[in-house]
Amino acid sequence: MARTTTERKAIRSLVWLLVIIIALIAANGASVLFNNGQWTPKLALDLEGGTQITLSPQLSSGEAVTPEQLERAVAIIRQRVDASGVSEAEINTQGNQNIVVSIPGEPDDETRERISSSAKLEFRPVLVAGAPSAETIGEEGAVDPATDPSASPSAEPSASAEPTPSASPTDASDLAWITPDVQERFDTFDCATVNAVGANVAPSDEPLITCEQDGSIKYILGPVEVAGERISDARAGLITSSTGVTTNEWGVFMEFDAEGTAQFRAVTERLVALIGAQNQFAIVLDGSVISAPRTISAITDGRPQISGNFTEESALTLADQLKFGALPIGFEIQSSENISATLGVSQLQSGIIAGIVGLILVGLYAFFQYRALGGVVLASLIVAGVVTYLIITYLSNQQGFRLSLAGVAGLVISIGVIADSFIVYFERIRDELRDGRSVDGAVEAGWKRAWRTILISDVINFLAAAVLFVLAVGNVRGFAFTLGITTIVDLIVVALFTHPLMQLLARTRFFGSGHPLSGLDPQALGAVYRGRAQFRAPVGVTSTKVASSSREAQKRQTIAERKAAQSSGEGKDAR
Repeated sequence: MARTTTERKAIRSLVWLLVIIIALIAANGASVLFNNGQWTPKLALDLEGGTQITLSPQLSSGEAVTPEQLERAVAIIRQRVDASGVSEAEINTQGNQNIVVSIPGEPDDETRERISSSAKLEFRPVLVAGAPSAETIGEEGAVDPATDPSASPSAEPSASAEPTPSASPTDASDLAWITPDVQERFDTFDCATVNAVGANVAPSDEPLITCEQDGSIKYILGPVEVAGERISDARAGLITSSTGVTTNEWGVFMEFDAEGTAQFRAVTERLVALIGAQNQFAIVLDGSVISAPRTISAITDGRPQISGNFTEESALTLADQLKFGALPIGFEIQSSENISATLGVSQLQSGIIAGIVGLILVGLYAFFQYRALGGVVLASLIVAGVVTYLIITYLSNQQGFRLSLAGVAGLVISIGVIADSFIVYFERIRDELRDGRSVDGAVEAGWKRAWRTILISDVINFLAAAVLFVLAVGNVRGFAFTLGITTIVDLIVVALFTHPLMQLLARTRFFGSGHPLSGLDPQALGAVYRGRAQFRAPVGVTSTKVASSSREAQKRQTIAERKAAQSSGEGKDAR
């Protein structure tokens, strides 16, 4: 027998749902095979344990860290950890001095770098560029300009060329900043000590002696002309050549705010007229020069790029550090140790048991209230559970999501949220049956009315979960995240499984005829039919009473018809 249009649409929807499930299974399988993923969601700190990293501030003698600095550092570190894909991390202060970062599992080196690096970014003009030894560029043994395009010996001041100490610098590129003391420190400076010195090795209004990150070049830099705080956005990406071809070199693309754009434009307009090392502009991160490019032309749009020996991971790390801001003070890792789960597997098992009990109770209520339609509810919940599990596992493998006990609570609560959509749909169908529609007609009309209600309800639930996720921190975000995921899953399942399944069941003999055990019995719902006419039970009157009154009216009508027939026969005999 040929299928109707409704049946074809229902089957098409079920096929789409099957395609989604197969795609999720394939995505998780690819993660397991190629990215060391797993078929189960990763657990959060409270259920699995992890690593506790203690950060101590790097302070000068007599200097003390303030509560404001600690609060800002905690906020920035939290943003960095979240951006790295590690979820359910805990960042707290300890003793008004240290910061304790607890991360699920074992963090990699990139994550440790994100946590401890202060990301103090400064833009300083280059005054002198020399070899790691005391010699400067242009002297014997210095960097060869033929092999180093950043070197230009014709304009490089000699290490022994000392400006007049009494001269006052006119701008940040003025060589008058190189006093005898600065020259002496430059001559004896060892690039191996840069990392030990740490960030903020010189005030922003004084010259800085430092080196390239790889220790290949030593610099004297002028005062800070543009601070890292002026960066409004930063992202990592592949650098495009002057011909528009994308290279394999990774870089960091920055964007300054209005003030930073004006400052950077003024600086580059000045540097473009200088020659030699003074034409260079050093980008200093945590006291080390990561790049010192030449100024070929003035940058007026406030969108420079940082290039260097970046890998994809290091470029992403630097972009996140610049985007979220520098730590107010430098930190170093004081200790790193493994910690056990605060709640453990027993609490996870209790959460799973609670979910199973909730599912059983919902199933019992559905069978009691809706008879055989309870099977549709149970099947829909199972499909929703499978889709949710696959999505969470995929996010765990690809985005670092970890399931906490709060997240488990969100999944348990979602059972009621999802079941509520089915109840709304079934009640709409029953309303249509009470109005005298057939079962298949009631399924279609009920869906049109129920879908708007379900959509509005889920949109409100999702907005509430989104707001909670944005405003909350810690485990509460896990609860909001799982609640939001299951809300989306609810819409998918009710549209691609529950409704199509009801369309097909309405055309079966059991459901289509309104069997008393189907949950769609018109008479049990209060609808009474007589031929093509339609009767409704008035408010406060049961269907049994309406049926009894209808039978009495039929009897009275039959008796009246018989009497009329008898009277007609007697009249004919008399004539």
